[in-house]
Amino acid sequence: MRKGLKLVSLVLAMCMVLSMTAACKAKTEGSSETVKIGTIGPLTGSLAAYGTAVANAVKLAVDEINEAGGVLDGRMIEVVDYMDDKADSTEAANCYNSLVSEGVSAIIGSVTSGVTAGLATLADSDKMLLLTPTATNDNVTVGLPTVFRACYADSYQSSVCAQFLADSGIKKVAVLYASGDTYSSGMYEGFKAAAEELGLDIVAVESSSATSDTDYSTQLTNIVASGAEAIFAPYYYDSVGPYIVPQARDAGFTGMMIGADGWDGTADYMVDDVSLYNNTFFTNHYAADDPDEQVQHFVSAYEEAYGETPNALAALGYDAAYMLAQAIDEAGSDETADIVEALAAGSYDVVTGTFTLDETGTPKKPCAIIEYVDGGMVWKATVAAEE
Repeated sequence: MRKGLKLVSLVLAMCMVLSMTAACKAKTEGSSETVKIGTIGPLTGSLAAYGTAVANAVKLAVDEINEAGGVLDGRMIEVVDYMDDKADSTEAANCYNSLVSEGVSAIIGSVTSGVTAGLATLADSDKMLLLTPTATNDNVTVGLPTVFRACYADSYQSSVCAQFLADSGIKKVAVLYASGDTYSSGMYEGFKAAAEELGLDIVAVESSSATSDTDYSTQLTNIVASGAEAIFAPYYYDSVGPYIVPQARDAGFTGMMIGADGWDGTADYMVDDVSLYNNTFFTNHYAADDPDEQVQHFVSAYEEAYGETPNALAALGYDAAYMLAQAIDEAGSDETADIVEALAAGSYDVVTGTFTLDETGTPKKPCAIIEYVDGGMVWKATVAAEE
């Protein structure tokens, strides 16, 4: 090789080294390279109120995190897509595959337990970090080391429902649940176990095939005939509001009714006579009227951004984004395996409580009990976290 070519080659090599050094330095000192994540949830269909709340809250949290400097010494979090699974497992799998192909480091989603269970299997196979804000079925995260949740599990909140009824002096209780729904049937199993320990007498068990049914009159007539003093009905708001509560009152049931976090949003689906919903309660992940400073910051920011008071699923979506950002920083990396390790070991102080994660990736944290009074939600009590 001629001397001139050797000199050019040397200069080019030095430039490449300097360029690579600068690029590496940029990645660690305020890099323009983003940390990619994605979200999956039902943005259309009957459960769109849930998925939209989570997506809105994740966006709010990510905007706040980025405005505060992002993660990893200045890198911004990029949500590559807010994907719509339409509360359908096949759609969710398509969403998941699309996000993985985009090179995301982690996924927040999905919202319902049934859909998330399918995603969890995919994530486990790919060693992808999946953080569900709201899937409460106990088995969703069990034995899956890269799958986590920001919410507590059904066995916990169903036991809180049973304890609240026992503390209220109830002796005889009936259960109405959807046998074909992962969330509803899991709640029933947890409630049944807790009722037995507490000495509650389950005098009637009635079911529908799905949470989307609209006629519960036969089941509720049977419940009234059983002499039950209270009904435990683990359904979603779009069944509770227009159908279950009014039909229970029409059947002559005047006692307490209680559900779980699926009842959040019922106020938007009530019939005209909101007094029918008095003496009904549900467990929830937070109360919007909690005076805690962190809660009120979130509520105010969400109301300013979206013009409505955030439901509990929004609070959990917001918390999930902050949990993930904290784990990325504590990992010192955007590599999925590193974030998984940091997330599992972290301690979190967020809107829905202060907690660590147990061996199933599930938080141990407080549970709020909300009462419907003349169509509005009123904080009733808070149950301390399980030990």
